[in-house]
Amino acid sequence: MKNITLTLTFVLLAFIGQAQELFEVNLKKKGPEIQPEMFGVFFEDINFGADGGLYAELIKNRSFEFHHPFVGWTPFGDVTVSEENPCFERNPHYVRLKEKGSRRGAGLENEGFRRMGFRKNSGYNFSFYARTPEAGEMKFRIELVGSDEEIIGRGEILVNGPDWKKYSVSLKAEETDAKGKLRLILESPGVADLDHISMFPSETWKNRANGLRKDLVEALYELNPGVFRFPGGCIIEGNTLESRYQWKHSVGPVENRPLNENRWNYTFKHRFFPDYYQTYGLGFYEYFLLSEDLGAEPLPVINCGLACQYESTECVAVDDLGPYIQDAVDLIEFANGSVISTWGKVRADMGHPEPFNLKMIGIGNEQWGPQYPERLKKFMEVLREKHPEIKIVGSSGPTPDGERFDYLWQQMKELKVDLVDEHYYRSPEWFLENADRYDDYDRKGPKVFAGEFAAHHASRDNNVRSAIAEAAFMTGLERNADVVELATYAPLFAHMDAWQWKPDMIWFDNLSVVRTPNYYVQQMVGQNTGTHVLDIQQNGSSIVGQDSLYASAVLNETSSAVIVKAVNASSEIKEITVSLKGLKGSIQNARVEITELHSNDPEAVNSLDNPNLVVPVFSFVQTDENSFTINARGNSFYVCKLKIN
Repeated sequence: MKNITLTLTFVLLAFIGQAQELFEVNLKKKGPEIQPEMFGVFFEDINFGADGGLYAELIKNRSFEFHHPFVGWTPFGDVTVSEENPCFERNPHYVRLKEKGSRRGAGLENEGFRRMGFRKNSGYNFSFYARTPEAGEMKFRIELVGSDEEIIGRGEILVNGPDWKKYSVSLKAEETDAKGKLRLILESPGVADLDHISMFPSETWKNRANGLRKDLVEALYELNPGVFRFPGGCIIEGNTLESRYQWKHSVGPVENRPLNENRWNYTFKHRFFPDYYQTYGLGFYEYFLLSEDLGAEPLPVINCGLACQYESTECVAVDDLGPYIQDAVDLIEFANGSVISTWGKVRADMGHPEPFNLKMIGIGNEQWGPQYPERLKKFMEVLREKHPEIKIVGSSGPTPDGERFDYLWQQMKELKVDLVDEHYYRSPEWFLENADRYDDYDRKGPKVFAGEFAAHHASRDNNVRSAIAEAAFMTGLERNADVVELATYAPLFAHMDAWQWKPDMIWFDNLSVVRTPNYYVQQMVGQNTGTHVLDIQQNGSSIVGQDSLYASAVLNETSSAVIVKAVNASSEIKEITVSLKGLKGSIQNARVEITELHSNDPEAVNSLDNPNLVVPVFSFVQTDENSFTINARGNSFYVCKLKIN
């Protein structure tokens, strides 16, 4: 590489009669280094993204701890809820079934999360904790029931003894049904107590118990994310401090993790979901493990002592922040501590004695006003002393500009946080107009984490127009990698039948996954990262919308490749000739890999009926005397990759 100088020239040949436009990239001096974790994903438990989504548990309210304990369940016969001598201290409710010898039996049906998805010939691992107070053996019949009320899978469990024990059975679905349910029936006369009634697909991600839905994790894996932010934004705050996300409740034995009400259940009155809770089955241990699986740096976020300021004025007095700050210190120990430390031992006992190598932590989410920096300061004083190796992420509030934003940025500079979390939920036009947002940012101040962004079309659909606008904006993020170190789209998941907010990157129902055009933009960027920024210009200026074109260029020293990303946000075809200059010799008939995302219809969306309407198309062209040509169609995003010696 050191003996090669390269000038990469874009020549945009417009239609007949129009002037030629020249884009130049110079490799004589490598630009700023790009962080390997720059582009990643942000997970929040919204839109039934955890329970009912990424977390593969099929049964809703499995421990009867919802405020109304039979939510999700239809009891029949003599079935009551009790908490006397419970199986689990932090989940004390269980059901008592009494069968008097009638033919109908006593039992329960569970509806799942907008019903249950079963696949023909697939297995399902069913389990519960049970006891028989009268000590006799009792038989339960377990059934998978289709949407037409036909039984499509069955098994039985024999329960015996007055002490709580775990019982399980494997079931096999005889048909495919996206809207099934579960039924269990006590067939023997007598009394039986049941708790933590659970069912997972036999095939989960990496086939782990208490596992994740395989197809959803595969979609994440194929993004090649560099960072994974979790467990959310606003759920960190909670509608009240009582309902904030508490990471210590989400680790340890899954059966004894206490229930939490999800802050998105009542937030949007037009999308009202009173059955939306968090079992914490998908908890911080699972998030760290998923980060490791994805090859992404974990970025956990914790509460700073403030409830959601949109919903509440509740806050912890500055002098009373000790337990909240200790949660942050203990979290670092949970992730990185030795197996003989208090929280490192918890991690080891869960099956991961090696540290997770946590490098950064977020304090707070979208707070504003003086309440936030005065609390953040207290966290930083402790963390800088105890863990100076950990980067601290502060917040610039819920909007990308305005008085609150300016105030918080100044405070973050004074506090000397490592990164400032900026959020952008704006129109596609805003994203196009702000592709140069970071060109003039202070290079000596804190770095930027573009922590939540999505182009909000008027319809809020995940259409091509919004995806192309995001691609244009991301060329600006990449060009300014010396300022922007991290970037994650938000939100990540949405259940087709139970969403509160859109747009979202990945939509799903109980059996299927829909990857949006926005997903493919993120994938194209994530799979084509660089190690260094290359300066790309048109007539001495950055390419930020001239003639509706946007571009960035990077060098990847690891793969010996020059990668150019180009966006054509117009509806017209642009002929682009890329001329390579500055080489010792020439590149003749070299292969240039082209990935294109395009649609003639800017309103086009992917759907369950047509999930592949808008997908990347792969092709290649060959160089001719150090140049190659592509025809960039309207509403398109291109990644061009050329290997060099």
